[in-house]
Amino acid sequence: MEYSLLELYLHSDRMIDIEIELFTSKTLVKLTLSDGYCVEVKNVFFPALKSLSLLSVLGLDYPNYCRLLDGCPVLEDLVIHETDDWSPPGCSAVVDNPSIKRLVVFVNLPGYIEHHDLIYVEAPSLVYLDYSSYVLEDYEFVDLNSLVEVRLSLRLWDSPYKYDYSDDDYHGYYDDDERKEADIFGDVTNLVVSISHITTLHLSPDSLEAFRFCCKSMPVFNNLLNLSIESSKDKGWQVMPLLLKSCPNLHTLVIKGLVHRVTNRCGDACSCIPKKHKKKKRKIVMNKKEEELCCLSTCQVKVLEISEYGGSFQELKQMRHFLGKLKCLETVKVGIVADTNNNEFLEANLLNIPRLSSKCNIQFI
Repeated sequence: MEYSLLELYLHSDRMIDIEIELFTSKTLVKLTLSDGYCVEVKNVFFPALKSLSLLSVLGLDYPNYCRLLDGCPVLEDLVIHETDDWSPPGCSAVVDNPSIKRLVVFVNLPGYIEHHDLIYVEAPSLVYLDYSSYVLEDYEFVDLNSLVEVRLSLRLWDSPYKYDYSDDDYHGYYDDDERKEADIFGDVTNLVVSISHITTLHLSPDSLEAFRFCCKSMPVFNNLLNLSIESSKDKGWQVMPLLLKSCPNLHTLVIKGLVHRVTNRCGDACSCIPKKHKKKKRKIVMNKKEEELCCLSTCQVKVLEISEYGGSFQELKQMRHFLGKLKCLETVKVGIVADTNNNEFLEANLLNIPRLSSKCNIQFI
């Protein structure tokens, strides 16, 4: 490449062969390849390339992908999107690079469950990971000691509704021993263990269910200071009690939306015990023993941030549960949904909630 290009974005709706000279630039800092390119890489060297984005590149097979990465000695930012139903996962299966600091992987290929067997990541300099995919059979993450922040969106292949009773679809009660977990494809255990040293974790609604049904054992997140979760009315909070207990030094808990699917396994992190399950649930007398059993009573969270608060009865009940159980709370930040016309009323209701922590201060954002 004769011109001193710094940034190059190439997109094509049809297959185009890329000339080999393109892969000898000494000045290129940012390169994006999108969709219809047939890439044949024999001699590649990008000595200045810091950012590489591969967005559903149809003609980039695994050998050429590996040679492309090997030719980027100072690469720091790698983005891989694979969303084309015409081909199985390729580039996202292996990421082996000593210099990358930020990795974003987005895979949405629901027609290729048989190819979702393993991902291998070896990145000793990696600081930030954003990973979105259907759950895989296994994960092998090597040398991620520099990793600090992780954002996960792990989608189940099948609905877990038949394993958890809810008020909306009651078909009987399942004990843990009766769950047919073998029917749920995927195992995220090794992934969760590999990131247990990080300080900041973001989980999508799907990830909460993946942690619940596809994680055989939950590690202790001793270094985790910031936990952010997103809720959905169709996804449960079954894993929340175990997750909170596994974060002994958690400082900040951020929740986007309190409304979630009510199941019989939300546990004491949640106030929404299904009505039909109350008759089956073991009765616990309201005394000190109950306080000890509650996962929130031992939680060290000092900052609680709630966004998209709508002020429903269930949301207010959940806020009472948090403020009445979290003994270390110092700051509660609440963002009320924009289209709510009774903000003053909702704010007054929240300010009147009894608080276990005398230091607790409620702010509206």
